[in-house]
Amino acid sequence: MDFDLKQLRSFIDVADLGSFSAAAQKVGMTQPAISLHVRLLEKQLGTRLIERVGRRAQPTPAGRDLLVHARRIAEDVAQAMEAIAPHRSGAAGRLRIGTGATALIYFLPAILGQIRHAMPDIEIKVQTGNTPDILRLLEDNMIDAAIVTLPASARSIDLRDINCEELVAIFPPAAPVPRGNITADYLCDQPLLLYEGGNTRRLVDDWLRASGKRLQPVMELGSVEALKKLSQAGLGIAIVPSMAVQDEAASASLVIRSLSPRLERRLALALRRDKHMTAPLRALSALLSHRSEA
Repeated sequence: MDFDLKQLRSFIDVADLGSFSAAAQKVGMTQPAISLHVRLLEKQLGTRLIERVGRRAQPTPAGRDLLVHARRIAEDVAQAMEAIAPHRSGAAGRLRIGTGATALIYFLPAILGQIRHAMPDIEIKVQTGNTPDILRLLEDNMIDAAIVTLPASARSIDLRDINCEELVAIFPPAAPVPRGNITADYLCDQPLLLYEGGNTRRLVDDWLRASGKRLQPVMELGSVEALKKLSQAGLGIAIVPSMAVQDEAASASLVIRSLSPRLERRLALALRRDKHMTAPLRALSALLSHRSEA
């Protein structure tokens, strides 16, 4: 049996105010409409709920029993609407993002900070991994959006370029570094530290092959931070995203050189085509678009 909330509210108002006309005036309806609500509720329940005692409308014994539950139902509905209201306005909700560790550390913090400032009650979760793993999570709807390194492809997913950055070679500060940009020929004779796996490594391998070189790194690590520390310690030359060494460039704690030919990687926002664009998702998309145009 499905209760009609309008009928329940009309019944409560008549019982509280003792008058059909007063109940109608309270909600801006006509008295016949309120009477109809109560009659339909009585028909559905198979018993009288309101009776007239003199000039006053009062609940019957069945009506008094129903009134206890009707008030509780009305209160629960009001609380439910109150709980949902922040989601309608975008003040609450959840944003689940998948991305690589480097983008999480150096690219996303300012953007997530702006979203948190505008929507302080939303829950933000970030999961890191390589592009193929993150895209699988997106396809399975385990996350709402992904920041991935191109090239990438997946069924039912749209990709939009949001950032293009250079991949650079980094050296310890006291290392003898040749003038100009760094070539694959030069790297052939040097200890090379490379990121392990993922699209960024694939881009570096393709760059080396295009120069006719296939180099065996002395170390492969899954952390850009580790690559930086090992390079600073003089263990080799690393190739890393430029966003990861901005502080080191300013402090001169690493020597940074461009590659020749220039090597770049592109980041993209990935979204399911059928994904409902919640307020947090719209905010993320807008901020990334603004950053890409800056």
